[in-house]
Amino acid sequence: MRILVIEDEPKTGDYLLRGLAESGFAVSLARNGRDGLHMATTEAPDLIVLDVMLPVMDGWQVLRALRQQAAGADVPVLFLTARDEVQDRVKGLELGADDYLVKPFAFAELVARIRTLLRRGPPREDEFIRIGDMEIDVMKRKVSRRGQRIALTAKEFGLLHLLARRQGEVLSRQTIASQVWDINFETDTNVIDAAIRRLRSKLDDPFEPKLIHTLRGMGYVCELRAP
Repeated sequence: MRILVIEDEPKTGDYLLRGLAESGFAVSLARNGRDGLHMATTEAPDLIVLDVMLPVMDGWQVLRALRQQAAGADVPVLFLTARDEVQDRVKGLELGADDYLVKPFAFAELVARIRTLLRRGPPREDEFIRIGDMEIDVMKRKVSRRGQRIALTAKEFGLLHLLARRQGEVLSRQTIASQVWDINFETDTNVIDAAIRRLRSKLDDPFEPKLIHTLRGMGYVCELRAP
C-alpha cells in the first residue's frame, strides 16, 4: 500500500517516512502543500496523511483541490495536526477528510487508523495481473511468461509490479524512484535506467512480444502492443 505524507516539519516528516516504511508501507513525502497536491494526483497513493499548517498551500486548500479532481476524489485522507479545536476538526471532515488525529500522537494509533481507513477503501487490487503471456502472482510475488518462471529480485519485482498495475500509463523516472525506491532522484536517473535494463534482460529479451517500452524524454510504460 502506498502512503503519501504531506508534512513540512522536518523531524515529524522524517519520523513518519521511516516509521511507516518499517510498518510495511511504501511511503512518499512532500514538504509543502503544492508539491503534496501534485504528488497526490500523479502518484495514485492509497492514503494521504496531511498536515494542516503547510507552506505554499495549507492543508485545507490541498484537500479542497484534491476532492475537486478525479484522481483524488476517493483517496482516504487523514489529517495529522496540532490544531485540536472542534471547529478545525469539523472543517476538515466537511471538506472531505476521512479521519483526524491531533499531535502529539501515538505512532501505534496512527498505524491502526491508517489500516482501518485502508480497509474501508476500494477493493484490494487483483491477486493476479496478466499482460499478454505474462502473469504476476501478486501475493506470492511470482512472475512467469508462457508458463516459464522468471526469477526477480525484490526491487525488480517492485518495479515490474508498479509498471504492470499501471499498464498503459507512462511513468516518469521520478515517479518510479519515489514508488519503488521511496526516494526522489533529482537529476541522476541512471539507477532507474539500469534497473529497467536488468528487468528487460529477464522479462523481455528471451520472449516476444516485448512488454516494457521506452518513451524518450518521458519515461517507461508496460503494455502489450499490436504487431
